[in-house]
Amino acid sequence: MSQIKFTRHLVRFFPQLGEQPQIEAQGETVAEIVADLERQFPGLAAYLVDERGRLRKHVNIFIGQDLILDQERLSDRVDGDDLVYIFQALSGG
Repeated sequence: MSQIKFTRHLVRFFPQLGEQPQIEAQGETVAEIVADLERQFPGLAAYLVDERGRLRKHVNIFIGQDLILDQERLSDRVDGDDLVYIFQALSGG
């Protein structure tokens, strides 16, 4: 299983994640990881992807230190020992 880490901002808006430093999720692609997170935490996917399954504009997902390339189908491969970081960017001035 991959280890998933979230920014504190996202945890604040989705308190079901609790205070866990990281969460485990299964999947061979980013899309499968998001689906497993949705299974574990119903409603979380709506914060991450739109109704078509595309990554939302102000969300970034990294596998290790690499930003995912496919932000429309989330087809980037994830190995079981990867650390996946999910960031919800803040905008404004």
